[in-house]
Formats: sequence, structure tokens, C-alpha cells
Amino acid sequence: MNKVILIGNLTKDPELRYTPNGVAVTTFTLAINRPRPNQAGEREADFINIVAWQKLADLCATYLRKGRQAAVEGRLQTRSYDNKEGKKVYVTEVVAENVQFLGGKGGEGSGFDPGFGGSKPFGGQRDEMDAFRDPFANTGKPINISDDDLPF
Repeated sequence: MNKVILIGNLTKDPELRYTPNGVAVTTFTLAINRPRPNQAGEREADFINIVAWQKLADLCATYLRKGRQAAVEGRLQTRSYDNKEGKKVYVTEVVAENVQFLGGKGGEGSGFDPGFGGSKPFGGQRDEMDAFRDPFANTGKPINISDDDLPF
């Protein structure tokens, strides 16, 4: 089983690119605080590279920003390539299958959770705008519901 669940803050704005075939890919890094301070009493963090593909990549690039808190569910992947000097470079990263935006702008805790992702990278589960429609959001306007609409 290869399953990773992380909650952290973005260290910089996501970077959106496209493959030669036009597939969107977004990369970003989550800073995740370790649960205990080190021997010097300082809190340390781990910096985990995240990769999102297709619609999920577009959405992450559009709505995530530096400092914002996010939850990422995905799988761990390792790969290697030869750099310009001909040296083999090994990369470990999390391929996102589900990303939830936990904080508001600048990391404020709005609790906004669009629930992007799923077992397929966003495709086929719902249309893009359904992820943003929250019937329970507090808009400050009165809710017009007739007694006939209530199940009790």
C-alpha cells in the first residue's frame, strides 16, 4: 500500500507547466512542522514536494498561494534523471490525488474545503463549478425554504 496524507503550508506559489502533449502539471512544496522540538529546543519542519496533474493541477495553481494551508492525499513516488553535468539525480515526491484547501487567503483559517480530487484527478466526479457551490455557506442573506421542502 502506498498512501500519504499531509497537512502543511505552501512555501511558495505553485508552479504550473504543461507537458508537450498539453497536460497540466503543478508542483509546490508543503512545509510540515515536526511534532517535537529538536535538542536545541527549536521547531523543525520537513519540506515535501507535491505534484498534481490535469484538472487538479489547474485548480491548485489557481487557488493555492504561498503560506496557505492545504491537505494533500496521494502516493509517494521516486524517480531519477541525469542533470546537465551528467550526474544522476534522485527525486522523491508525493503525487496528489486529492487536495483540500484548509486556510483562507494568506493561510487564514476559513475552513474552505472544496474537496478537489478523489481516486481520479478531479475528472468525471463532478463539474468544476460544483466544487465551489456550498449550499451551507453563510452568505449573510436569509434562506428561503418553505415548510413543504423540509423532510420533517
